[in-house]
Amino acid sequence: MGDNSTQGAAQPPITLYTSAICGYCVAAKNFLQSRGLAWDEVRIDLDPDARERMVARTRRTSVPQIFIGEVHVGGYDDLVALHRAGKLEPLLSGGAA
Repeated sequence: MGDNSTQGAAQPPITLYTSAICGYCVAAKNFLQSRGLAWDEVRIDLDPDARERMVARTRRTSVPQIFIGEVHVGGYDDLVALHRAGKLEPLLSGGAA
């Protein structure tokens, strides 16, 4: 635990703000799952406080809203665009997008 080096840094947590009836939420989860990635899901349809926090963090009301660590990726299309641009892997490694 005493190692503060950035070498071999753990992957930043992935957070998905989602709701039950959301095709793009399912697509985002399938995309992440296909890459063997885990995420924390926050259901804004079940938790009004979580919805308020999401809007405060993103200034958006649509779902999914995806974060890698503290970096706001955006929605599903943004996630795929980041991947296609070759910027997703560095972000997952703890670097900048």
